[in-house]
Amino acid sequence: MRYVMLAVLVILTGCGSARDRASDSIDALRARFDGMGSVCGDPSLIGETIGVVDGRGECGMRNGIRLRAVDGVALSQPATIRCETARQLKTWINTAARPAVGNEGGGVAELKVAASYACRTRNHKVGAKLSEHSKGNAIDIAAVRLVDGTEMSVLRDWRSRTYGPMLKQMHKGACGTFGTTLGPGSDGFHEDHFHYDVADYRGGPYCK
Repeated sequence: MRYVMLAVLVILTGCGSARDRASDSIDALRARFDGMGSVCGDPSLIGETIGVVDGRGECGMRNGIRLRAVDGVALSQPATIRCETARQLKTWINTAARPAVGNEGGGVAELKVAASYACRTRNHKVGAKLSEHSKGNAIDIAAVRLVDGTEMSVLRDWRSRTYGPMLKQMHKGACGTFGTTLGPGSDGFHEDHFHYDVADYRGGPYCK
């Protein structure tokens, strides 16, 4: 009986530690962005308005923002994008990322941003068309971090039994929210991240 009680105590202590870690993470997130302003007329989009972003040739954008958090989810680094991209990112978080994760690890805490605005061609190929990144229309996500610190990596976990189904659900859920959705298996250039952009195609969203 004594060993049973000890086992129960260990389990309860472990649960308490997980709850404490989740609480600490949420509090740290709130403190991290305390006092920062909202952008795009949406209180849940935290960052700074930077206005015109000049670029070579057709690169650049008007009314650019530097996004730092979306509806309580932090970005690992500020994303320089347009408001439309930010709004669709919020939609994806709430309709795809959060439902895919559920209560696993306390929920979604942070997105690991691999790229946002950059004046370059598609996949950095010489002579290719300009990437949607060059217009502030795109964002690349390499991983999703949970409240308990677990990181779901696109490169490492796409084919894993534990997190693979969640990542695939997120990827599938992005189709239609974004004009372009690319990930592992799409073209050889997106094995380690999701590419999302708000390009408008006559034939509808391009998802692969």
